[in-house]
Amino acid sequence: MAGLDKRVSTYEEALAGLTDGMTVLAGGFGLCGIPENLIAEIRRRGVKGLTMVSNNCGVDGFGLGVLLEDRQIRKMIASYVGENALFEKQLLSGELEVELTPQGTLAEKLRAGGAGIPAFYTATGYGTPVAEGKEVREIDGRHYILEHAIRGDFAIVKGWKADHFGNVMYRHTAQNFNPLAATAGKITVVEVEEIVEPGELEPSQIHTPGIYVDRVILGTFEKRIEQRTLRS
Repeated sequence: MAGLDKRVSTYEEALAGLTDGMTVLAGGFGLCGIPENLIAEIRRRGVKGLTMVSNNCGVDGFGLGVLLEDRQIRKMIASYVGENALFEKQLLSGELEVELTPQGTLAEKLRAGGAGIPAFYTATGYGTPVAEGKEVREIDGRHYILEHAIRGDFAIVKGWKADHFGNVMYRHTAQNFNPLAATAGKITVVEVEEIVEPGELEPSQIHTPGIYVDRVILGTFEKRIEQRTLRS
């Protein structure tokens, strides 16, 4: 990796500098568009005490769920966690600290973090346990709670195509939380299915500009289907 060329050749290099106790933002929604190889590298490195921020925590044995197996996650900030039995066990036993956040609020917290906005008011969650301990303000007759933006030491992102400069495209619904996470990491690492030459991506089709991306790596992906339903 040199200058504007963001490419790295190994996953070890892609996550160089990741240490215990850091906050990591992970793109994806369910098992769609997850940076599965970067997650596997986090597991291989054996870092502990992580705060993970993602829509969910994978499933048993795949995605972020593998980090639970080695007790690498200290705190999980997420919206939906219902597909992981080990997650439930660690939560109920007190091993795992969990901060549940409404999905739209989580998206906005990441977007705000990437935009340099420290906090914002939202009506979502007012009058529920989500609002406990948070500042409340009445604006035009409606109550709002103050939510703080999220930034991470690392953001791990799954893209479809990228060029050498780190400009990234996502494919269909795999876009989900990935562009938001990409803007909010101090170091943003993107793994993609294809790396193309600069100029091959149409500027109008780029979802994440290279200014937000620090490292790009070419990966191969399993692309699991989380729940398959077939007609009998």
